[in-house]
Amino acid sequence: MSKLKHNDCLNFSPIDAAKGICRITGLMINIDTEVCSQFDLAPKCRNCEYFKKPDKDEIGICIGLEKEDWTFGDLSALTCKGHKFK
Repeated sequence: MSKLKHNDCLNFSPIDAAKGICRITGLMINIDTEVCSQFDLAPKCRNCEYFKKPDKDEIGICIGLEKEDWTFGDLSALTCKGHKFK
């Protein structure tokens, strides 16, 4: 798995492509800064055991649903019925 960023946290609320607000502290944070001690891993395709064969751009295959299909590793799986953390 790639290095974790703030947008990999359930407590992160995005504002734009570069920054967001921490739901715990209320502070504005950049996505690519080091995560804090209250980090709570959000479900995404990249951290699912059914995400297979990612390429250099982190596009892989989901084998956890009725039909196998390609997906992006960074895709939120918050509502995915097949997501299972690695």
